Amino acid sequence: MKIRSLKLKNYRNYSLLKLDFDDAANIFYGDNAQGKTNILEAVYLSGTTKSHRGTKDRDLIRFGEEESHIEAVVEKNGIEYQLDMHLKKNSPKGIAINKMPIRRASELFGIVNLVFFSPEDLNIIKSGPSERRRFIDMELSQLDRVYLSDLGNYNRVVNQRNRLLKDMKPGPDKSLMDTLEIWELQLIQYGNRIVERRKLFIQEVNEIISSIHKKLTGEKEDIQVIYEPSNGNLTLEQALVKNRERDIRIKSTSVGPHRDDICFMAGDLDIRRFGSQGQQRTAALSLKLSEIELVKQVINDTPVLLLDDVLSELDKHRQNYLLDSINDIQTLITCTGVEDFVNHRFSINKVFHVHEGQVTNEN
Repeated sequence: MKIRSLKLKNYRNYSLLKLDFDDAANIFYGDNAQGKTNILEAVYLSGTTKSHRGTKDRDLIRFGEEESHIEAVVEKNGIEYQLDMHLKKNSPKGIAINKMPIRRASELFGIVNLVFFSPEDLNIIKSGPSERRRFIDMELSQLDRVYLSDLGNYNRVVNQRNRLLKDMKPGPDKSLMDTLEIWELQLIQYGNRIVERRKLFIQEVNEIISSIHKKLTGEKEDIQVIYEPSNGNLTLEQALVKNRERDIRIKSTSVGPHRDDICFMAGDLDIRRFGSQGQQRTAALSLKLSEIELVKQVINDTPVLLLDDVLSELDKHRQNYLLDSINDIQTLITCTGVEDFVNHRFSINKVFHVHEGQVTNEN
């Protein structure tokens, strides 16, 4: 799988940009705040419909403009796809595949598989549960259309239940309670399927991450990833019933996949809470490398890796391991200078200099 080219119009700090990529390593270097990350963000957006930063569409449009356009040409299994995305300030984005508009953004998922790795990801272990849920949801949404559909339906049902909870008062109210139970039946249906798929994903990650983590730690540390449902040992149905009165008081759904977490254990140590910063960063790197390997196994192809200024955050040992691990996949890398790669055996295929929204191909 390869990204062949990218065109941007009125996107972030780019008025007009056209890029052709090499099949292997593509380096974007320059000072901070020049627009390097914006290029990776646009590629990620073209394949997932979302910014990795969680930015709203209107904020991606160049200042003073009303619309932005992204065009990415992707090759997968010998077939080329042109992905077009029109971002508008006051209306939903428009998406087309091979110039044919699509009705639902979910139709885009799975055409291109992208793994984004940024310094923020090195904090995924010590960050809150929402970041870890976002990681698993974004990856599974690219790999599994059924999961993507279930997740969308589940989120819709949770929002409907929450709206109903806001209308309810403590005490008997048969009509509203009957409606609440109807929403709960759907929440249980979709929620159980989501949790089942997430647990399978964690099982698949565990089959990969252990050996990676051992190599990164010089065989000193093993790691295990554990799924932590918010309903504990109760079924989702039992937990919803148990927490119903509380939910009515707080006007929110307190249990379900949208409240679940992922635990990272090194022996008896919960790395999230008690691991050193070095342990947490190493666990995060192990997780991202496992993600790359898992995608390879699932799609029988390589994903495209977007590596945003991560090398400067890693020591030499972890830099070497990371670069050795990605030699066989197309990578778009941002950094402050190509000297970051001088002492590595990593082959640089295409180099771009980024300065104040202008990109120069130096090959």
